[in-house]
Amino acid sequence: MCKCDQGFKFPKFKVTSHKKHYWNDSEGEADYLAVTEDDLTLDPPSMPFGQCKLKPSSGGYLPCTYAPVGKWQKPYEKVKVMGQSCLTEISELMCAVGGKITIMKHGQQSEAGKRNVKKADSKEQHVYNPIVDFEEFGEEINGNGVEAW
Repeated sequence: MCKCDQGFKFPKFKVTSHKKHYWNDSEGEADYLAVTEDDLTLDPPSMPFGQCKLKPSSGGYLPCTYAPVGKWQKPYEKVKVMGQSCLTEISELMCAVGGKITIMKHGQQSEAGKRNVKKADSKEQHVYNPIVDFEEFGEEINGNGVEAW
């Protein structure tokens, strides 16, 4: 998903640069085509960000007229898909109307899974985050206590 600092909605990408390389979703399934610096098409294609804050009208704002300028800036150069760099949360694309488009959720953020919770030391986790009762968190995630692992 992406966002425009002048819009109100958060469209998804329609990957047009390839149909071959997939990222994993949160369950580990390869469901998402990797978005590269060449992907400029959004879903929905018309008014992808809803209304535009840079176009005020008497009843609010006029519709977004998405008009990307050039290529994505700050792609992740270390990972290439079909010779093109991938996008991350620091990637930016300017709109001719004046907005700055960034990646809101690229699907590759790390998150603690059951395996991470199982291997974690509850005393160490308490030092990092004393507000969270890690044993209770482990029970919620895995259905039993951390100590039982």
